[in-house]
Amino acid sequence: MTDVQSIRFGRAICNDLVQAERREWWLSNGCGGYAAGTIAGTLTRRYHGLLVAALDKPVGRRMRFSKADATAVVDGHAFALYGNRWGSGAIVPEGYANIEQFELDNGTPAWRYRLGAALIEHRIEMPHGTDSVRLSWRLIAGESAELRVRLLATDRDHHGGAIAGDPHVDVIDDTRLDISFGNREPLRFEAMNGKFVPVGEWVRDVLLPVERARGLDDREDLFCAAEATFILDHGATAIILASCGGTTEGQPSIDPVAVAQAAHDEYTTAPHWIRELIRAADAFIFERPIGDARGRSVIAGFPWFGDWGRDTMIALPGLTLATGRREAALDILRTFLAHVDGGMLPNYFPGAGAAAEYNTVDAALWYVEAWRAYVAHSGDVAALAEAFPVLASIIAHHVSGTRYGIGCDPVDGLLHAGEPGVQLTWMDAKVGDWVVTPRIGKPVEINALWFNALCAMADFAAMLGKDGSTWRKLADRVENAFIRFAGGDGGGLKDVIDGIDGDDVTLRPNQIFAVSLTHSPLEPSLQQAALAAVRDALLTSYGLRSLVPGHPGYRSTYRGGVLERDGSYHQGTVWPWLLGPYALAEYRVTGDVRLAQSRLDPISDHLLDAGLGTISEIMDADPPHEPQGCPAQAWSVACILDAWLTLEKLKGDMK
Repeated sequence: MTDVQSIRFGRAICNDLVQAERREWWLSNGCGGYAAGTIAGTLTRRYHGLLVAALDKPVGRRMRFSKADATAVVDGHAFALYGNRWGSGAIVPEGYANIEQFELDNGTPAWRYRLGAALIEHRIEMPHGTDSVRLSWRLIAGESAELRVRLLATDRDHHGGAIAGDPHVDVIDDTRLDISFGNREPLRFEAMNGKFVPVGEWVRDVLLPVERARGLDDREDLFCAAEATFILDHGATAIILASCGGTTEGQPSIDPVAVAQAAHDEYTTAPHWIRELIRAADAFIFERPIGDARGRSVIAGFPWFGDWGRDTMIALPGLTLATGRREAALDILRTFLAHVDGGMLPNYFPGAGAAAEYNTVDAALWYVEAWRAYVAHSGDVAALAEAFPVLASIIAHHVSGTRYGIGCDPVDGLLHAGEPGVQLTWMDAKVGDWVVTPRIGKPVEINALWFNALCAMADFAAMLGKDGSTWRKLADRVENAFIRFAGGDGGGLKDVIDGIDGDDVTLRPNQIFAVSLTHSPLEPSLQQAALAAVRDALLTSYGLRSLVPGHPGYRSTYRGGVLERDGSYHQGTVWPWLLGPYALAEYRVTGDVRLAQSRLDPISDHLLDAGLGTISEIMDADPPHEPQGCPAQAWSVACILDAWLTLEKLKGDMK
């Protein structure tokens, strides 16, 4: 195994534009906002910028501050510390050639630029709790340098689209100025140890090559509001603060440094890459107020996802319980209590003022599992008692039937779901009216979750001194009926039974949950068969394929425009989040904790690629499994962490 001792790159990566643009850094502020870019300093996505602020709470995010193009003058020579791609194809200037080193220092991106005899360190920091960013440049070698920083701003939805209006620059004094577009609230800039000179010109036709590859609008216009100038003596630091609406001094709702240190103290033998993921986990947890009360949720992935019910509940144990964030776990669980409707959890929350959508069959079942994990970890029976009526209502609605044909079959107790034109499971890609993987009927993982939820409810009832016999009896029926899933391709389980066209025996990874969940409905021989089928055809270094190679629908890569990408999303694409459940399933079947844990080791290499220090959403189905989708995905990080730390504890218990 290669342990990531530090996420650090020298000239071999930093001065190679392809490699330097491939690697991205991501920061978040705990209230829905973020900052992101490449280690080359160029923009390649519409989502790259220094301050993407959640101005329309909770997740209505706007790009406000895109770039800070810095030039250092040393001994009369000007050196660019930035680069831009232009619509013509030119890359001017080539500031990445001056990068001597890039490091992700406890989550903070830091560059060192060698400029003749001078060496300048540049850092980007995003305080938790505010929509703000802090940029600094420090002269760490050399006698003196002049630094000029051009501030490139905009005001648009972070997905793209029209700018809010014409820009206006309000100079307060030579160290402070405000930039506003149309009637939007201003963006405040402050210079420490320097001063601003207004510029007021447009920088047009910046090329965004990743968006071009995705078949989307690939050009950007930015407004240069001002230039900041600094004189740096040896050891001196130039600082620019940018903020939306108030102070830049945020108070973290969760102190990521303290949490990471606590986790480090608990897992002293954990490799560095696991400690890096513990730090990364904090990026996804954010404040979602419920009226005047505090609430929390999980950003499913950076940059384009908001908070999704399914993703939040799958990610909760790994992001919070495994990493010492118990208070955050309870806040998230309580936040979603208020949104249970008809026995269902929202699939995702749309923008401010819009209604939540409930088109998911598994989010509520994952919610019950998240409560099971929380209670097992905390012993918090009082919180369970508060939630118990809502959890009981979830089961009751599933028994009697709820939206989208979701309900318990009175014949065998299994859960059926689905209607033409809707996608209810996690394999939810849809393009226009085309549902790529409809899976109507009785999906295998849904019924594994159903059995797990029934067992959990019976256990909850016992903890609270209530009668859980109804749930226990129904769980027994489901367990007896689960044999119907036997006989899938590869000797494993069928993916869906009782579908519109009968049973679907296609080999997919969904059956792994019938083995990995705390309560498994399978006898040992079927657990072994399901594991073997997945291992032999779907297991890769970085996750599980979503479809068996050789199937007519199999897609080896994830490329092209929206139609091509969504059409391959669950048709072979590798999903890292599934590697965690696989490792836990392998331990259950084999009892070999070291073998199971070793399945996770290749992820350590991935932390040096794509989204640095975090885990991508998906990867190509075929080697070398190029990272795709979101560069930072909550359940990818969470499920790897949860499995590794669970298995590490088991190793300790065996001593």
